[in-house]
Amino acid sequence: MIEVNQFEEVIQIKMSREFEGKPLYWVAAYLVDGLLIDTGCKHTAEELVKFLEGQNLKFAVNTHYHEDHIGANYLLKHKFGIEILAPRESVPLINQVPKLYPYQETVWGYPEPTEVDCLPEEIDTDHFHFDVVETPGHCNGHVALVEPEKGWCFSGDLFISEKPKVIRPEEDIAVIIRSMKKLVALQTDRLILFTAPGSVVQDGRKALRACIEYFQDLSQRAKQLEKKGLSIAAIQDELLGEEGLFPQVTDGQFSSENLVRAALRA
Repeated sequence: MIEVNQFEEVIQIKMSREFEGKPLYWVAAYLVDGLLIDTGCKHTAEELVKFLEGQNLKFAVNTHYHEDHIGANYLLKHKFGIEILAPRESVPLINQVPKLYPYQETVWGYPEPTEVDCLPEEIDTDHFHFDVVETPGHCNGHVALVEPEKGWCFSGDLFISEKPKVIRPEEDIAVIIRSMKKLVALQTDRLILFTAPGSVVQDGRKALRACIEYFQDLSQRAKQLEKKGLSIAAIQDELLGEEGLFPQVTDGQFSSENLVRAALRA
């Protein structure tokens, strides 16, 4: 299923596999001046291609290599003949079959390997200029695209919410904090976050600062409790409460325990 929204000159395309008439998990792509930022998941690839017919699509960028951001690459390239650009670290990973957990296959599906080109440090459309900002932490090679005159920041999966309760085990919150600080420090009059889950955050700096403060506080408190001899489980109960359903349905890939461990490493 697809839901389309307009924000200034940006078209947001939210996509999700449908289950009993309801979305399983929204992921968003953004179309601006012929540039498509991320391509969603494999399960919605044909719907996305159909929507983009007649939209004057010229090229696409992947913010990183995860399956919910590259799922329509293959169809888009063969249907429209467009160039697709991705961060250097992501290029070889996009051109191979990923190893997915069952929940990833169910929710997003396996993307076909696709040859993509290396993303330069800046790109231009007919009417806009975008700086490519390296923002690792969620994964290696993650980037954000920033239109400095407009203050648009297409932030991928760097920012999900001000107070996330679960993360993947490979995520590094110390690196995420550095990446967020980099965006906060950009010389733009405003900073609007266009996020991968589909939220458009008008005061992006305020949201990023709140998330930075949350991570730093969580790390400090977790380390204090560890010094008192509390276990990982006890620290989690104290700071985040009981685990929800995420660890069960994602084979432990998204959990509060992962967040506590990351806070102790930070």
